[in-house]
Amino acid sequence: QAQLRESGGGLVQTGGSLRLSCTASGRAFTRATVAWFRQAPGKERVFVAVVDVSGNTRHAESVKGRFTISRENASMVYLQMTNLKPEDTAVYYCAAGGNFKVPTPRAFSSWGQGTQVTVSS
Repeated sequence: QAQLRESGGGLVQTGGSLRLSCTASGRAFTRATVAWFRQAPGKERVFVAVVDVSGNTRHAESVKGRFTISRENASMVYLQMTNLKPEDTAVYYCAAGGNFKVPTPRAFSSWGQGTQVTVSS
């Protein structure tokens, strides 16, 4: 399994922007579908965005038009977040090895430790 690590989280005001990065050991993303999930306190982990090996992307309805997932090379995936809202506050996780068409947490085999994003009102 790939070793994943997220970075870029932090505290931002409503309307602000952040870019999250997910790095993988070696070239672990070369043939892997990679996704971002998030988990707010007391809530389930939910899908945010996913990118497949060809660069095709899908985004959750709640973040469409505000968040963009992209992959730069064999070991880096980003999540650009703009117009952030307090309801975006959560721990954001990067995951690899899952299903592009059915991006549920159970479908992904490798996970990072998460990075906290806090949006103040």
